[in-house]
Amino acid sequence: MTALTEIENRIRILASRIQAPERALPTFGYSEDGRPHVEIDSRGFHYVVVERGQEQSRSTTSEQDELLWLVFESITFSLACSFELRNRIPGRDARRIMFSKQVELLSQLSPEWAAREIDNHLDILRNHPFDDLASERATLSLTLRQGGRISADEAWRQACEKYPQPRPTENSQPDD
Repeated sequence: MTALTEIENRIRILASRIQAPERALPTFGYSEDGRPHVEIDSRGFHYVVVERGQEQSRSTTSEQDELLWLVFESITFSLACSFELRNRIPGRDARRIMFSKQVELLSQLSPEWAAREIDNHLDILRNHPFDDLASERATLSLTLRQGGRISADEAWRQACEKYPQPRPTENSQPDD
């Protein structure tokens, strides 16, 4: 069995644990537009994203676990986004559901991967905290602009006055 086949088998086994559909998995050894793929060569394992025939990103590692992390960080993000769309809560930052679901899925695969993703989420939230008022702020700004009496900047200022934007903080948490 080749190394690429072994990696593919390992990914498929892990994917079955979280019920990831076939379309969420990467391809192996070849590129299919819009879908990541895995390559192996003398430099190591590669996780490659190609869109419209152009390579968008390539992550290379010599560690099999790191490759698996890259693959499943992407797969669980995609699954978490789909889950959020089906379970959206108006007036709540969508990332609350997405982040929680992604960590839940990763924890079924590896406690270390789940912990690593929590750290990633905390990094995001430090600079971009949850914003449950974003929709209300945008709707009010649009309504004020459509009235035609104030500029877009003034409409946004008034919307932010009524629905303040969150401020970056060191104490943001990935979920409630």
